[in-house]
Formats: sequence, structure tokens, C-alpha cells
Amino acid sequence: MDLDFNLLMNDVVRQARQEIEMAGYSQLTTEEDVDQALTSKGTTLVMVNSVCGCAGGIARPAAAHSIHYDKRPDRLVTVFAGQDKEATAKARSYFTGYPPSSPSFALLKDGQILKMVERHEIEGHDPMSVVSKLQSYFDEYCEEV
Repeated sequence: MDLDFNLLMNDVVRQARQEIEMAGYSQLTTEEDVDQALTSKGTTLVMVNSVCGCAGGIARPAAAHSIHYDKRPDRLVTVFAGQDKEATAKARSYFTGYPPSSPSFALLKDGQILKMVERHEIEGHDPMSVVSKLQSYFDEYCEEV
């Protein structure tokens, strides 16, 4: 059996993109998209997506479930590490004080970083602990919907 690695990876990436979009997140694929979304007035949750197992098994499920809450960010957006490299680098330029991490979450307000959930807080944890962490940040910084 001959597997085409690129074909397989394209399918994995497509599924990962669809999963986060179906959860209500907008894809940011260019530096301009990132600047427009992250400098907008209000709160923005950025999910740095990836193809690793902890993204699919923990981060994306947490991204989907965390927003079913009384308080939530004004905008839900995502960049894809390793795929949309310029957009991801631009998003990370807003995450001052934090090293690159994927998957991860960044909560910003008016273009300024408030909180991060880094890979080490995702990998090896269950989705509900990530949901709880995100929702505690929503309680602190976001308005009721």
C-alpha cells in the first residue's frame, strides 16, 4: 500500500480547519486579516490551531465548548501554525511576553494581550480543564452575551 503523505496531511489540515470553523471561529489566513481582527475594539479569543494530537483531542474541543457560557469574547478567530505561517507570526507578534506555542489560546482586548493558555497548559490535560481556564478568563474580561 502506497500512502501519499501530502495528500494525507492536506486531509488532516482540512478537517482541523473545518472543525474549528464549525465551532464558530473565523479563519485568519493573512497578516491583514490578523491586524484587522486583533486591533478591533473589544475582546478577541485567538486559537492557534495545529495538526498535533493535543490540538485535535484537547484544544479544538475546548475551543468549541468554552464558548457556551454566559460571558464570552466579542470575536472568535483562529490562525493555523505551520500552514498560514505569515498570519500565525503576525498573531504571535501581539502575544508579547509569551513564546510561540501551538496549540494555544490568546485573549486580547483592544489589541492588547490579557491572558494566554499555552501548549504546556493543554498537552496532557483534559479538555474540561482547558474549558474551565478559558471560562475563568471570560468571567474576568468579557461581557455577558
